[in-house]
Amino acid sequence: MTEPLPVNPLVAGAEAPPIAEAWGWVAGRAHPPERPLIDLCQAVPNYPPAPALRAHLAAAVDDPGTSRYAPIPGVADLRAALARRMADLYGGPVAAEEILIAAGCNQAFTLALMALARPGDNVILPVPWYFNHAMILGMLGVEVRPLPVTEEGGLVPDPAAAAALMDGRTRALVLVSPNNPTGTVTPPATIATLHDLCAARGVRFVLDETYRDFLDPAGGAPHGLYARAGRDGTLVHLYSFSKVFSLAGYRVGAVAADPDLVAQMVKIMDCIAICAPHIGQKAALFGLSHLDGWVAERRVEMAGRVAAFRAVMGAGVAGFRIAGLGAYFAYLRHPFAGTPARDVARRLAQDHGLLCLPGSMFGPGQEDYLRFAFANADAGVMPAITERLEGMVSGSGR
Repeated sequence: MTEPLPVNPLVAGAEAPPIAEAWGWVAGRAHPPERPLIDLCQAVPNYPPAPALRAHLAAAVDDPGTSRYAPIPGVADLRAALARRMADLYGGPVAAEEILIAAGCNQAFTLALMALARPGDNVILPVPWYFNHAMILGMLGVEVRPLPVTEEGGLVPDPAAAAALMDGRTRALVLVSPNNPTGTVTPPATIATLHDLCAARGVRFVLDETYRDFLDPAGGAPHGLYARAGRDGTLVHLYSFSKVFSLAGYRVGAVAADPDLVAQMVKIMDCIAICAPHIGQKAALFGLSHLDGWVAERRVEMAGRVAAFRAVMGAGVAGFRIAGLGAYFAYLRHPFAGTPARDVARRLAQDHGLLCLPGSMFGPGQEDYLRFAFANADAGVMPAITERLEGMVSGSGR
């Protein structure tokens, strides 16, 4: 037999796309109408974009300019609008020159880390981590240093533990808040401490706030980093328009960083995609300009889903217990200690029609957990979720 032609071992060694793997567990399986599959797998809103946005996009398609390349760092009006929105939210100046528009937040992360780290460097990721972050770093030849977080610590990173992981090859510390997969929110004081640790060590602080729009605005700004005088370029901020405006398929996100780093990312962007999709940028600009009311309604709706899940779960259901909850996600400790999380998740999907992700997809030490994403589950579905969890433990409901 002919030997297979070689491929990049860093890519070959990366895990397969986790969402696709999970959907493979139920491929070709029929689900009766009275017991449909409950999809808690991927954080994609189950509602369409606002009607006004859809009408705007229909008109945008007729504009010949939409089919042309946008400027490499993004449409100027969108960069300016996002900078104004961030300045209003965080209470400090943000310049359009600090903004680069990317084809989704995953690409924003990739651009930033390609500009920051080279093979042999290391980046600290709190565990559980967002799996694509670890995958991207592995394919870049960058060492991932796990920073374990615990239920006892509120699933929030410990700055002292982060400091112990840093050395002369550490290029960044990454934080996702609200977190994917746990849903937990890192307090502003902890964010400030982590940022200051990075600044003292000459390390970038990469803060991914993809889900910030689902925080209660009455709680104030998620942090005060932009309100500080004399910002030093430590902060690299990631954002996504996919969730807030239900634009996942349009692929539009952003990274905010010091202009010198943005200039380096522009070089990478030119080679990877030239620009983010022009129509997605037009959608994001319309959303920032016109959809605050619609966003507020969706925020209330998503908070209702979280509250409904908390109510049906109570202190626990059939040994399943909430470890983290918020924004789009619940992180559950399952009752099958010693059983691989993939086996638990696969059984839930195949035997009980409940599709979720195993904790093992989110880093080491996560075999006792499952991630539920509420983007596809209305509040009225929550009792059915607990019924299927109970059925798994009792062996009924198949």
